[in-house]
Amino acid sequence: MRAAFPTPFLWGAAGSAHQTEGNNLASDFWALENRPGSPLPERSGDACDGYHRWREDLDIVRDLGLNAYRFSIEWARVEPVEGAFSQAELAHYRRLIDGCLERGLTPVVTLHHFTSPLWFQLAGGWLADGAVERFRRYVRAVVPILDGVEWVCTINEPNMLAMMANVLKRHESGEKRPELVAGALPPPDQPTADALIAAHKAAREELAGFKSGWTVANQNFEPVDGADAQCADWRFSREDQFLDAAAHDDFIGVQAYTRVQIGPDGALSVPDDARRTLTGWEFYPAALGNAVRHTAARIPGVPILVTENGIATGDDDERVEYTRGALAGLHAAMDDGADVRGYLHWSLLDNYEWGSWHATFGLVHVDRTTFARTVKPSARWFGDVARAGALDV
Repeated sequence: MRAAFPTPFLWGAAGSAHQTEGNNLASDFWALENRPGSPLPERSGDACDGYHRWREDLDIVRDLGLNAYRFSIEWARVEPVEGAFSQAELAHYRRLIDGCLERGLTPVVTLHHFTSPLWFQLAGGWLADGAVERFRRYVRAVVPILDGVEWVCTINEPNMLAMMANVLKRHESGEKRPELVAGALPPPDQPTADALIAAHKAAREELAGFKSGWTVANQNFEPVDGADAQCADWRFSREDQFLDAAAHDDFIGVQAYTRVQIGPDGALSVPDDARRTLTGWEFYPAALGNAVRHTAARIPGVPILVTENGIATGDDDERVEYTRGALAGLHAAMDDGADVRGYLHWSLLDNYEWGSWHATFGLVHVDRTTFARTVKPSARWFGDVARAGALDV
């Protein structure tokens, strides 16, 4: 059976600045990685040297037959010192946008992908007085280089940012770090969540004329043992309040990888006999279709862009298997009425995964010494799907 996707449809791959560029010296995450006694096992360092090799990466995206590329602008590069904007860095990101357009690729630009300038963090981060206006000022500085960009994501996975804020608070008080499956984390720090929602709305005011929205880490919460009420409460704080904040946006970015089951006492661990990925998450391709269905039901009328979906695996055949299953579920959700405008695979490159190089999500292998790119068979398979605009299921 051949499942055809609509035309036009965005078929692309994704990455983020900190995970690919390298040497993001002025960011809060760089400081965390490199401080004495850092809790992170590995450093980003030169990352994939994407800051210099972006032309090669865009050529790969184009040559695979994809038509879109998602990347982020690094706030810490653009404003390394408060109030001092780097025209050279803004010009760098403008060249990246032009590079997409010259190759016939639709740029999907993210303005904040987890990292902030170190000065912002030292000033109190998202909870500081004036944080929202600081973010607005940054967005205002970026807007002039966005000519020709249609899709702009304001903040990547604000629910993860707010949940991690709570994790860090608990860690500082001596609590053991929880299992890092996003949906099993403690609830978001609500003041941080409120600040991120306000920052998103401020950014949207600056982005008139663009399709703007934000992306949410969807966790496919499933009740077990009659825990429907507990599951609904669990989902609201960690996911639904962030979807609700997008009810009047131009689109919502869905990012789904796995599921989390909720029992009467909260999130359950992944079963011992479950198939797992390199991150320890359950192998669960149905996550994407389920996430799209839930999002479409929660905020009807808001177009959906799949901004991330993929698998951490060293087995490229398994990557094809997972992606085929995810796309089949996505197509079924669309057949049932979900308004989905595109699918962006996470990730283009085997990049830095927030403390480790172990979890390889990429369609393209990157040599850690030479930075040579090697396109994997899964990438060529995905490119064939994109060229055909259809999936064999």
